[in-house]
Amino acid sequence: MQRRQFMKSLAASLVVFQSPLMANVLVNKAQKQPKIVWLILRGGLDSLHTVVPTFDDNLKTLRPSLNKAIKDKTLQLDNGYALHPALKNLHSWYQQKQLLPVVAVSSGYRERSHFDAQDFLESGKAEIDHQSGWLGRLVAQQNKAALAIARSTPITMRGNKAVDTWYPSKLKEADDDIYQALSKMYQEDELLSERLASGMAVEDMTMSNDSKKQQGNFIELAKSCGTLLKGEQGVDCAMLELGGWDTHNNQANRLNRQLSTLDKGLALLKQTLGEHWQETLVVVATEFGRTAKENGTAGTDHGSASAMFLAGGAVNGGQVLGQWPGLAQAQLFEQRDLKPTSSTFSWIATAIKQHWQLDTNQINEAFPSAPILKHQLIKT
Repeated sequence: MQRRQFMKSLAASLVVFQSPLMANVLVNKAQKQPKIVWLILRGGLDSLHTVVPTFDDNLKTLRPSLNKAIKDKTLQLDNGYALHPALKNLHSWYQQKQLLPVVAVSSGYRERSHFDAQDFLESGKAEIDHQSGWLGRLVAQQNKAALAIARSTPITMRGNKAVDTWYPSKLKEADDDIYQALSKMYQEDELLSERLASGMAVEDMTMSNDSKKQQGNFIELAKSCGTLLKGEQGVDCAMLELGGWDTHNNQANRLNRQLSTLDKGLALLKQTLGEHWQETLVVVATEFGRTAKENGTAGTDHGSASAMFLAGGAVNGGQVLGQWPGLAQAQLFEQRDLKPTSSTFSWIATAIKQHWQLDTNQINEAFPSAPILKHQLIKT
């Protein structure tokens, strides 16, 4: 039996064993739905080197070498802000009014531990909840189908069984005989049959007949994300991760590579989505920012406020949002960090509330402590 034929017979079992992802397929097949992509940048993005406040003269004093590395190359936005030169595609989106950079944001976490800060950001609450994440709660409430492109279920997606995970394997692909044997072995167990069917269906979505599996490259993972979202599989939202943002040393070169990877990956996501980009919201955020002053190894250390991005064809973009706190010594948080002036949770909650047309009670279930903003972040 050929793999494709096996997949068809396996898919038939979904009529009986409807997995959370594929059950949504049977109901919403071919319908255009508002999509969400959540991308967490793990490690602490340095916002001052990404969304650059060129108007603040203190930047040159605090960061003589880091500022020098990009000062004549930045991509101009409005009101004296500029993007890092590696973000060429995002700059184009800004000009097309499909990008909203937001400055001086924070989840509310005030310590400087990567792991706790990421868990806090993914929980969406006023405290860390390792069993429940903000997107998982929304998926459960709205009966959406969600996919985490990760090796295991991230906290953001926890709290609902309607979340599948997918990540390219480095192992040799199994023969069809193995899949058939597993299918036969599990036929008397509804849960195992459901899991096998769902996993095989997700894998099949991401592979073309003549393509090789990718080994975790973010750019290719972003492409796979677009493939899953645009298809008839009924995926409403997906989560991506990109690590490597902890730039304690050699930041100029390292961040140039990181931002280039981010830019190319998001560009390929858009390209792969095609016309579905117009109903897509992409949320990009990090656990915390970096110190305002560069350190002695040409890098920065763990800080407080950072920047985030809202992007997509659905976004009412073309402006830089957020209140700038200033970089004078008296304006810094604890005299070392960019001071947070708004909540990451509030920006995400407001955007998703508008995008999925939720009421206040519904969005409060995901972000119980996040005030909704008055900004119109999504096109009407």
